[in-house]
Amino acid sequence: MENDLDSSQRVRTILSFVQAADLGSFVAASRALGITSAAVSKNVANLEKALGVRLMNRTTRTLKLTDEGVAFLRQARIALEALDAAINTVTAQRVAPGGRVRISTSTAFGREHLLPVLPGLLSRYPALSIEVDFDDRVVDLVRDGYDFVFRGGNVPDSALVSRPICRLNTVVVASPEYLARHGMPRAPQELPTHKLIARRFLGGQVAPWYFRSENGSTNAFDPTNVAVLTLSAPEAVVQAACNGVGVAHVGVHLAWEHLLSGVLKVVLHRYHQPGTYEMVVQYPHRALLAPRIQATLDYLMEAFAENKSLHVPLEALDTYVA
Repeated sequence: MENDLDSSQRVRTILSFVQAADLGSFVAASRALGITSAAVSKNVANLEKALGVRLMNRTTRTLKLTDEGVAFLRQARIALEALDAAINTVTAQRVAPGGRVRISTSTAFGREHLLPVLPGLLSRYPALSIEVDFDDRVVDLVRDGYDFVFRGGNVPDSALVSRPICRLNTVVVASPEYLARHGMPRAPQELPTHKLIARRFLGGQVAPWYFRSENGSTNAFDPTNVAVLTLSAPEAVVQAACNGVGVAHVGVHLAWEHLLSGVLKVVLHRYHQPGTYEMVVQYPHRALLAPRIQATLDYLMEAFAENKSLHVPLEALDTYVA
């Protein structure tokens, strides 16, 4: 490619390819770039010729990336965003971070932990504007135009950068009122005789509860067929437990304030396995981040690090066992 295209040609061809891939057609890419669709097509063809591989298969109606095209698109975005970030970095020496930052977050984490720290962020950086989508579905960060996303659970490996925020340990809880009426479950085997509150993920699966057996192995308990109440929102599960509906399996970070106030008690603590869930922030790459994104990330990560409810040590739960 170095011998076939000069620097200015390389940028033009890469821009044409990225826009065509993102927008799905040469016509749409031509509108975005302010050139003709024929010019976009020629630029992509020249890029493919210089690389010696086909990047996309096109018909009269559709464009579909080849495997090589997918790999090149990922690297091209990094290069283009690094150029933007370099310009922004110079600009940032003269002005404070500003502009719009788009964030996707799960509903519970967003409401309980992200929203409370946004006023401080906006006060520190008045030129910022923050757009937050509360969505428990897995989103495509690049396709949907987010700067970064907050996600919890067993987060799969991906091409995205993942920075851990906290462990999402779980705990089994019930209200004192429920325990007074129905008694205390003394072992996991007694759970089917109790009123249970289950959580159903958006994909339809009910979250299992994990317990340690006497021999040290871990066993999964499926509450699907015995739960009296099944809810999709984790904060709703916590609220139902607070209301005395039954025994629930919830995140420590969501139950913590209710444990402190005595509204909830920990049950089956000696048997319960807290799981391997975590909360992370994800973004496309480690290349130079725009000042608006870097400033927002730094502020939020510092705030989350200081949020004690996100970092409750498991031994602290001993105090709140019923």
